[in-house]
Amino acid sequence: MKISIIISFYKNFSALDLIFKAMAKQTYKNFEVIVSEDDNNTKTPFFIKENQAIYSFEIKHLCQEQDLGFRKNEMLNKSLKASTGEIIVFLDGDCVPHPKFLKAYINNLAENTLCFGRRVMVDEATTKQTYETKSIQKLNYLGLLFTKTTNLKYALYFPFLTKIRTEGIWGCNAGVYKKHLLQINGFDQDYITAGVGEDVDLEWRLTAIGVKFKSIRFEALEFHLHHKENYSRTAIETGLAQLKIKKEANLFYCKNGLFE
Repeated sequence: MKISIIISFYKNFSALDLIFKAMAKQTYKNFEVIVSEDDNNTKTPFFIKENQAIYSFEIKHLCQEQDLGFRKNEMLNKSLKASTGEIIVFLDGDCVPHPKFLKAYINNLAENTLCFGRRVMVDEATTKQTYETKSIQKLNYLGLLFTKTTNLKYALYFPFLTKIRTEGIWGCNAGVYKKHLLQINGFDQDYITAGVGEDVDLEWRLTAIGVKFKSIRFEALEFHLHHKENYSRTAIETGLAQLKIKKEANLFYCKNGLFE
């Protein structure tokens, strides 16, 4: 089956370069990459063109008007419309996947199931070194063992340790059949602050149509490159307040979504 991997991207070309390197090393090869840019940086098309000449996998690029606030969900919907895979896997633009990342989703995904993993939080010094060397060689358990990296246990590859859960998905490392996202009208574009609309809201709406959640946190490994926190507790609380209203109204098929 074909995977469309949607990378939410905003200005960090150094990280995107590393992600492309990691995509080239994927053991599962039937995929396309969609760079979902919540911006309209004039450098991005040239960067994509340069990398498309290097790599054999298909790279698509979608963008929108720049700096009009947080509109990640709108870009995710545009990317869903452009996708051609039966399976959608989501990755943030500061997270570098393990070589068996896509294979993990192929091994575990089934209808009416969303799979998700977690992130290894690479420390600041190692992130700086990784950017300077432009190499992903250290992004593994042994390479990070004596650094200040946190959540290092999620760099251990134990594919037999899977677990069915009722909650807990993360939008930076998740995969599901595209048809299930269509059933709930994609992402709710009413959310214009980070931290809820990309995953927590999606979780309850998928639950409403019978989708179960499977943790593959020791198989779908990814390495989050260090940066300063880019959203606040206030932003999360705003999103949670919206979520409460939508739950009370049972709006699992969002009104302002993939199809208006």
